Amino acid sequence: MKLFSRLKNSKLGSSIQYHIKPRKVKFEWEETPLDWIPTQPFASYFINEINNILPAGEFWFCRLYNKVLPQITDEKLKEDVRAFIRQEAMHAQAHNSANNEYLKTRNINIERNLKIMDFLFGNLLADQPLGITVPKVLDHQWDLFRLGIIATVEHMTCVLGKYVLYNTEWERLGADTNMLDLVKWHGAEEIEHRTVAFDLYRHLGGGYISRYYQSVIAMTAIFLLWVDGAAHIMGQDPRFAEMKPAVYKPWIWRKWNSIAQNDNRILPSPFWLASQQLGYLTPWYDPVHEAKTEDAIAYLDSSPAAKRALPKVA
Repeated sequence: MKLFSRLKNSKLGSSIQYHIKPRKVKFEWEETPLDWIPTQPFASYFINEINNILPAGEFWFCRLYNKVLPQITDEKLKEDVRAFIRQEAMHAQAHNSANNEYLKTRNINIERNLKIMDFLFGNLLADQPLGITVPKVLDHQWDLFRLGIIATVEHMTCVLGKYVLYNTEWERLGADTNMLDLVKWHGAEEIEHRTVAFDLYRHLGGGYISRYYQSVIAMTAIFLLWVDGAAHIMGQDPRFAEMKPAVYKPWIWRKWNSIAQNDNRILPSPFWLASQQLGYLTPWYDPVHEAKTEDAIAYLDSSPAAKRALPKVA
């Protein structure tokens, strides 16, 4: 009966009492090397590809959430969504700074990767997908499908947020402090706002069964885009020229898995990441229990980039 009641009463509001805090950040990339994790060029490129993937997607989150904002009837959830939008916009700007001031200035051609992401989020998943006007009767379902994709992705970013926040191996290896702060700051904010996407999805009518196919779509896309983009930027480095990395070649998948198997603190295992989606597919899933907000806030209060963006006191 309790499970039935939980599934039946799906149109809930905000599940948190705390107030999400948007923050400004400022990163300085002049001294950051391409191998920002010393002696780990593969892992460095692999994480660097996240800078290419995220901005277009996060701006898309903001556009869609602004579109559905008038439909939210729970005032606390509306506050959460507004804060989420501001955080995601800042994430996009921060990763764009890494693209423009770090990767491009080090002669890494990322235009091809950025164009793929722009097509995906600006055309394929747009309000008018591929320029096709969605019939009015299906407009809410199209929004709900996309909100479900975001909820799935946000579960995974929370998982990755925990991974990077508690990762001490990169620091032990002498990782660049700017890139380390970028991924930890972003990961901590993903933990802080981890409930919002799921709360909004349910509030606007998202169902349980649809989580299954949305998860398959989202996880497949994340893995393929991540490996494909990493292969492209990695292939520009003479050290990987002989391998000719590509998403359809086994080498890059084996290398990723090999590094993760040898030390899961340098890169998360693809199998581990896939297994983390299982919790999201249970009827009793609750993102509140996925991580500790206090640990995220503790890092955010000490983030060098957040402190750097604070107004100077005379």
